[in-house]
Amino acid sequence: MAMPRRNRRKILALLIVLDVLGTVIARIRGYRFGRQTLVRCHSGHLFTTIWIPGGSLKALRLGWWRVQYCPVGKHWSIVAPVKEADLSSREKRSAERHRDIRIP
Repeated sequence: MAMPRRNRRKILALLIVLDVLGTVIARIRGYRFGRQTLVRCHSGHLFTTIWIPGGSLKALRLGWWRVQYCPVGKHWSIVAPVKEADLSSREKRSAERHRDIRIP
């Protein structure tokens, strides 16, 4: 049985609102998003990637986390953004040297 069009629109609107709200809260808490987002893989490697909330072509989205390729360890892993303030200057430089492919 197909879901009525009105219900699909409500669900889509709710998902968009939740995504925007999550992004706003993350920005307030000190996370940055965009072209050079600092992320850490499950193994602890730091690198930069393009992180556009609500969209991804190269990763499987799992809420706050994503499964994507880690260019440092050359493996697939769960990655999450990190706060720039929580990293030393050495860690930031290392992450900036290791970049993911340039598509979101």
